Amino acid sequence: MSLVDPISGMVKRGYHHGNLRQTLVAGCLSLIEKKGPTGFSLSEAAREAGVTPAAVYRHFEGREDLIAEAALQGYAIFADLMEHAYAGGQPSDLAAFEATGRAYLAFARKYPGHYVAMFESGISIQRTPELNAAATRAMGVLETAAVALSQHIPEHMRPPPQMFSAHIWAMSHGVVELFARGSPGTKSPFPPEDLLETGIGIYLRGLGLVAPDR
Repeated sequence: MSLVDPISGMVKRGYHHGNLRQTLVAGCLSLIEKKGPTGFSLSEAAREAGVTPAAVYRHFEGREDLIAEAALQGYAIFADLMEHAYAGGQPSDLAAFEATGRAYLAFARKYPGHYVAMFESGISIQRTPELNAAATRAMGVLETAAVALSQHIPEHMRPPPQMFSAHIWAMSHGVVELFARGSPGTKSPFPPEDLLETGIGIYLRGLGLVAPDR
């Protein structure tokens, strides 16, 4: 369905009769990157895609519906990348867990329009069953990694896996927002990947998982 290649990041923008819906999504993503999720109208999305405003309504009821489709496609790409990262870190539960964190940063950097549509547009993942399923699959990878890794934590120090994964998600999201997206005034002398890796290391040591000399 998607014309976005998760490996190359290329988007096919040319319009012809068979891909109007995806052309509109590509236009939406471009505008999100330029203006944010609330900075453009549906008419602007139509112009970006090179079609008339009337053509948009054949596929989407409004701007939020269009952004929701961009988020849906983003979650699908995100889930594929997270699953690939997790599998690549096996058989080490720790390496697999850390790989999902790095994949989070890589996704945000490579797919900024999708990232904003997913996490900053105000679109609820409960909007449609399809969106909820895609988001659940994507974030489920991080929770799966957390469940496996948490078994190595001393039981008396072990948080619930959902809390464990939420902590890492919050840390990853914070690094993305502050240092990985070029926000003005938030430059760091350290690469975002290093900030996340050392942050995760400190967190895991506090739970008794990683040796002090790791």
